[in-house]
Amino acid sequence: MAVIAGVMYLTIEEHNQLYKESVVQNLTGLSENMSDELVSILSSDPDIFKLNTTLLKLDRYEDVQYANIYDEGWATLQSYVNPQFASQQKILITYSEEQIHRFPLGVSVQGDVLVSVHRIGEEAFLQGYLLIVHAFKGPLSESRLSLFRSAAPLVMLVLLSAIALSLWTYRLLLNPLLDLSKFTIRVEKTNDYGLRSDVKGQGEVAQLTQNINGMLNTIEQQVRRNKTFTDRLLEQQTSMERLANYDSLTGLPNRQFFMKTLRYEVVRAKRNSEDMAIMFFDLDGFKTVNDALGHEVGDLLLIEASKKIKSYLRDGDFFARLGGDEFLILLPNDPEKNVLTQIASRIIEGMREPFQISEWQVQTGVSIGIANASDAYFDLNQFISYADIAMYRSKKNGRGQYTFFEESMLEDNKRKLLIANAIISSLKQEHFFVMYQSKVDVSGSVVGFEALVRWQHPDLGPIYPDEFIPIAERSGKISSLTQWVISRVLQDLPALKGIGCESIITSINLSAHDIKDPTFIHFVKSAFEEHGATPKCLEFEVTESAYLENLETANLFFNEIARMGSSIALDDFGTGYSSLAYLTQININTLKIDKSFVEYVGVSDKNTVITETIIDMARHLDLKICAEGVENDIQHQFLASKGCDQLQGYLFGKPERLETLIQVQRKSLEVNPELLHH
Repeated sequence: MAVIAGVMYLTIEEHNQLYKESVVQNLTGLSENMSDELVSILSSDPDIFKLNTTLLKLDRYEDVQYANIYDEGWATLQSYVNPQFASQQKILITYSEEQIHRFPLGVSVQGDVLVSVHRIGEEAFLQGYLLIVHAFKGPLSESRLSLFRSAAPLVMLVLLSAIALSLWTYRLLLNPLLDLSKFTIRVEKTNDYGLRSDVKGQGEVAQLTQNINGMLNTIEQQVRRNKTFTDRLLEQQTSMERLANYDSLTGLPNRQFFMKTLRYEVVRAKRNSEDMAIMFFDLDGFKTVNDALGHEVGDLLLIEASKKIKSYLRDGDFFARLGGDEFLILLPNDPEKNVLTQIASRIIEGMREPFQISEWQVQTGVSIGIANASDAYFDLNQFISYADIAMYRSKKNGRGQYTFFEESMLEDNKRKLLIANAIISSLKQEHFFVMYQSKVDVSGSVVGFEALVRWQHPDLGPIYPDEFIPIAERSGKISSLTQWVISRVLQDLPALKGIGCESIITSINLSAHDIKDPTFIHFVKSAFEEHGATPKCLEFEVTESAYLENLETANLFFNEIARMGSSIALDDFGTGYSSLAYLTQININTLKIDKSFVEYVGVSDKNTVITETIIDMARHLDLKICAEGVENDIQHQFLASKGCDQLQGYLFGKPERLETLIQVQRKSLEVNPELLHH
């Protein structure tokens, strides 16, 4: 169609040009003939009749609009108007004399007409001018229309034939490609890469079909692999989300998930003017179970305890394990106090029943602290802290009970914070001091001392060890305190030797944190070198529970101490719950019988038998025996008769400052001068 339209356009343009040239030639010839004819008429006086007769010849030319004959001065001699134009009342183009003067001789296009201006006579013998106006645009349009009408049937025939041929060729060549395109669209819409194309074609189309089928086969295989990988990734993502939000041992929500949930619930409760509560607790004696029966039994205990506690909760209560043996329960929706009391009581009573773990019957319990969000003014950190404070109050009051947080507990907690924050500064300002309690043999002679740290704070007054030692351990400052005590005792060693004799051994208590600290043994060695002290003059006392908490680390530490030449005493023996088999595996020198057994010697048959058994066992293990807490002669006589090596207690002397011990020694020398010689 575009080609035909172009051909038609060029044809019409060519027709227009030819038509114009033809009209110009005819008009030029007409003008020349009439000019020649008018020469004879104008050579004499112009005869109007003859002029008019000559102009009337133009009637034969239907496209001539009008004509004028002018003399040599362009004065009009005669005019002619074609009757066709006059009868049709067509507007004729008339020109002024000034315009006519500007027309060039010959034929020129002026608007829609052709204007022919021709001389009458030779230029040397000029007699006038002939002006003929010929209609051009109208006849040209009619001629063009006539041409189009005559050519249209042929053009339409050619066009229809071309379209038919194109459609046939299109179907022949492109139908396979169209079918292939439809196939690819179907694959795109269905995402079914298992489809295959059966499009028939030749050459490139057939090759393209094969390539597409091959590509679909590759994509299908890749999609299957991707689906497998995606399924694995989804499984891994689910597993990772579970690991991130749930405890792998008990299956309970972990600390992260609990804090996220608690943060949301606190905001919701505050917005809705509701209250909520949390219960904070851990398993009483869990470390003992781990140490005595192993971590596997401890893990099974955590699992069984979690299941039992969960059975006591309501729908909607959120139970989580924070870590170790610590648990939290979130109780939303404004629970009443009696509901909290019932839940806590059920948990405590249920946990008192022993668990059957493998072949062991394990006894445990819980101490619960309860706090409300309103107590903490919906502050997340204070909310948990208040429950923690209440839990420690439960433990302090005897374990196996629940305690609701009260404002008064903050004072206790504030005191603990003050004590924890004052430890380091008090060490620097010498607010701590050491007191020494003597150890005697069965004859009453002093054979050693135990160094006991005391604290006199300028603002808080005297702070006793049973208060500040646990705080120092929890705040991570116990190592600084122990190191200070060791340095002070090493400074006092020369004076202590002056009180007794060269063989006197001074004991220093260590905590579980000291044993676990890998740098502690290096400090001890450096301290001996700094003070020029002999390691055999010191004995390090470690409680049974501290040892059992760090078996491997403690054994390494004991071996290092033994290589240095110092001795080790196992303190508070008999208060633990572990098997006694470990005594054959550790490197210790002295076994200290706890005062809880000594207290009832001669009063309780069971305690007496236990004390005799401990002494007998120590003898067989070739260990020295020291009994602490001796306060009367009955205990003294019994322990001496059973073969105790050392005795310690108020019967032989209370803890005293070094200055007091020196003064007492001086008075003794004044009363008995022989002692000075001795």
